[in-house]
Amino acid sequence: MRTRTNLNEQWTFTGPQGSACAVDLPHTWNAVDGQDGGNDYWRGTCTYEKEFAMPRFDPAVEDVYLEFAGVNASADVELNGHPVIYHDGGYSTFRGCVTELLAQENHLVVKVDNGVNDRVYPQKADFTFYGGIYRDVELVVVNKHRFSMDHFGGPGLKVTPQVAGADGEVRVESWNNAPDAQVEVILTDAEGREVARGEGADVTLRIPDVHLWGGVADPYLYRATVRLVENGEAVDEIGCRFGVRTFRMDPKEGFFLNGRRYPLHGVSRHQDRKGIGNALTRAHHEEDMALIREIGANTIRLAHYQHDQYFYDLCDEYGMIVWAEIPYISEHMPAGRENTISQMKELIVQNYNHPSIVTWGLSNEITISTKDKKEKWDEIIDLCKKSVEIVNEVRGNG
Repeated sequence: MRTRTNLNEQWTFTGPQGSACAVDLPHTWNAVDGQDGGNDYWRGTCTYEKEFAMPRFDPAVEDVYLEFAGVNASADVELNGHPVIYHDGGYSTFRGCVTELLAQENHLVVKVDNGVNDRVYPQKADFTFYGGIYRDVELVVVNKHRFSMDHFGGPGLKVTPQVAGADGEVRVESWNNAPDAQVEVILTDAEGREVARGEGADVTLRIPDVHLWGGVADPYLYRATVRLVENGEAVDEIGCRFGVRTFRMDPKEGFFLNGRRYPLHGVSRHQDRKGIGNALTRAHHEEDMALIREIGANTIRLAHYQHDQYFYDLCDEYGMIVWAEIPYISEHMPAGRENTISQMKELIVQNYNHPSIVTWGLSNEITISTKDKKEKWDEIIDLCKKSVEIVNEVRGNG
């Protein structure tokens, strides 16, 4: 089964002035100058380095991945002098397989760039584009026969619940590289009791007398566990929590949850705070959620980019209605089309299973500083149409 090793501690950071110092993650180099209101914070490339020992694994049957939960904005990753992965987009999870590059003692180098360019969003907005490795870094040991680790940073699992009368119909799709293996699917309730079981990489199960996810008053969560079994032994296991609910939006009547009118009152949330920047810990995320709940909010717009998975989990747990979006914001950049599409795919693939999310945001004030707006409209409309196609594609095919 999978094992994880956290690599957040004891990095060497070489900053804007070329001097090196010891840091732990999460970290940003703009925690101070990015908050002085001058919009003159330093943007460019800095380097993070770390030494670590080879994790325990069997190279005959297992692989090792490096997983980054968030690096802003571009990351160039090398291990022992060999390239691992290059990633554009500062708000999503990405991974790279490092099995063949590992030695007994390893030297990891991550060059991080939040500099000005015309291809990676965002580049213009009224918030700071903090540079750094500001979320967790982990080593993941996984069987060579496994559920997908390489599809846009996603979990390899898609759960689509629907309400069917008093019951719930839950479609569970998963993707693996072992076509002869057996896939076991188990659904459990909030107390851990089994409510449904089946087999197959694409199976629909029924939960009798389903308990609906009911917003802040009753955010009830089930769990789907999916196992890959070979010769009677489970070689990989993944899972997620999910909620069964219906919603709709009416231009006159407003938002409806589970068939009942559900007025929305909420906030827009950024992932930073004074003196810390975007390098938040779980305690910071929990405090933010506590403050949001204290004012009586039941909905959150997660502006203007993909937030930490832990905060989406908190939204599920506390029944928040969520608007999730990508940073296609302020100015349309013709050279940024590929990045817009990849960020949209990562957002949806990585967050599809969260019951709190009801809206995928395609853009925000996209022409606020775009020159020649009339000439750009065709490009902008085309890209928004492509984003809608991506939403449907991911919902349909994973």
